Amino acid sequence: MIAVENLHKHFGGFHAVDGASLEIAEGSITGLIGPNGAGKTTLFNVIAGVLPPTSGRVTMAGEDITGLPPHQLFHKGLLRTFQIAHEFGSMSCRENLMMVPAAQSGETLWNTWFGRKRIAEEERALRAKADEVLEFLTIEHLADQQAGQISGGQKKLLELGRTMMVDAKIVFLDEVGAGVNRTLLNTIGDAIIRLNKERGYTFVVIEHDMDFIGRLCDPVICMAEGKVLAKGSLDEIKANEHVIEAYLGTGLKNKDKIDA
Repeated sequence: MIAVENLHKHFGGFHAVDGASLEIAEGSITGLIGPNGAGKTTLFNVIAGVLPPTSGRVTMAGEDITGLPPHQLFHKGLLRTFQIAHEFGSMSCRENLMMVPAAQSGETLWNTWFGRKRIAEEERALRAKADEVLEFLTIEHLADQQAGQISGGQKKLLELGRTMMVDAKIVFLDEVGAGVNRTLLNTIGDAIIRLNKERGYTFVVIEHDMDFIGRLCDPVICMAEGKVLAKGSLDEIKANEHVIEAYLGTGLKNKDKIDA
């Protein structure tokens, strides 16, 4: 689905991504881990078009997408979420979902005058789809709640719901568990697994919670200092001496501490 080849992203003399190469298999839930400052979020930002690469190449299903802006990648089915949810706080949860699909009839002045019937039909269909998504995510009781008033974990679910309003092919989730209580994190995990198995979504997940990674992700990729250190199952990653040293600066004798 995604191939990253010798990718670099420099900020002056700082090499946030320093020759990273990796592949994301279609239909997988791939975990991306590494210590703070490893370059994980910068890598996401470059793949998703938020930042241009300094050099290197990114392809999606064989097509070169290097440096394409986010709105073009959106139409190709590549979406991402952020560490801090970006909801429209004064709009309801339902409305936050309904506004996601592009090229709605109500967005043109002509249709607001002469295409009101078409607009009304589209809005009914979007409302029904949004309600279906909210039910899928078990937050249908929040449909009419202002999105700015719901909890952080519920906002993460709402962001996941946005990806369900379009034909997403691959979704990059950046620290979906940050600030989320364990109950809601389990709900988010359930939704990710269902979307993967039932709807064929491919996911890439940045997360520091190893239990969450272990439940969802295979394979797991570990980064450090802008480079890819290792790829494999979580058990293989946790037993890799280079990974342990990146996290702890120690040898294999302390490998049990990586679980923390």
